[in-house]
Amino acid sequence: MDTLGSQVRSLFARQRPLMVMVTAMMLLAFACAVGMVVDDRTLLGVSVWVKPFKFAIAFALYGATLAWLLNLPHRGSRWTRLLALVFAVAGLTDVAFIAVQAARGTFSHFNNSDDIVNSVGQTIFGFGVLGLFAANLVIAVILLRQRLADHPTTRAVKAGLWLALAGMAIAYMVGFQGDQTARDANGRMVELGARHTVGATDDRPGMPITNWSTTGGDLRIPHFVGLHALQVLLLAAVVLAALAPRVAWLREEGSRAAVMGVLAGGYTGLLALLSWQALRGQPLTDPDALTLAAGGALIAATVLGVAAVRAFHPGSGTTRARVAQPLQVPQEPVGAVQE
Repeated sequence: MDTLGSQVRSLFARQRPLMVMVTAMMLLAFACAVGMVVDDRTLLGVSVWVKPFKFAIAFALYGATLAWLLNLPHRGSRWTRLLALVFAVAGLTDVAFIAVQAARGTFSHFNNSDDIVNSVGQTIFGFGVLGLFAANLVIAVILLRQRLADHPTTRAVKAGLWLALAGMAIAYMVGFQGDQTARDANGRMVELGARHTVGATDDRPGMPITNWSTTGGDLRIPHFVGLHALQVLLLAAVVLAALAPRVAWLREEGSRAAVMGVLAGGYTGLLALLSWQALRGQPLTDPDALTLAAGGALIAATVLGVAAVRAFHPGSGTTRARVAQPLQVPQEPVGAVQE
């Protein structure tokens, strides 16, 4: 079995742009963590370094997952390597601008200030966001009809990529929530062309750590949930594979794939529910009876779906386990998989 070190070396050798981005994001996250301790400046009530810290962590996680995914043998690998480069460059550019604006004590997103740094940065930022979305969309299309690993992992990957795209698209809805003005860390009032809070302004109290709104709906919540669907569903595939030797009805690959389908459907429902709640101007921490009823129905449907899979795939104690290893990185040479 390959060691973690050899897998990481393989990723750096074959998915270098993404892994360089991941490394840079980890270093930035560390620098931002230090900044939160030594710099007392705030934006909207939180440290100026919170936003670049969160973005650095998110891009490190997503970039590492995407590097592992694109390291699997697949058709169109030349195109996906190019798309990975686009994603890495766009990600580095966008998060670098967020960090620069944090250092300047002002806002990165939707900042309408006319100073030269902000004006140029906003233009680059807009193209970078479009590049991130387009690269992920084309990768998802290329991989749509391919089997990348075992069936449960392949299903997790495909569902996760499309849900991530949905999460990215939700971020564009922020632009329809109206303008606002807010004071930056330098004491200047800044006009912002949008806000992520529905039914309230962004300067109201927020949840610990995430700073998600507790006074209105917050579109960052479904954006976050969609963006990290790929990691969550892959983790679910790992858990199912680990349970397979101990749980008879999960020993068949088909049963694990069916469970993954149910989980992907449940995750899609969760993303829709959180989007609906946010657009109704309702905080995550204060759901009404309708939201609770919808959430309960979603949980019940997911549980019933898993129960149905178990009923149709009872398994047996003598069935030989076919356990997936979804996090194994292939070791074929770069040219082994042709388009």
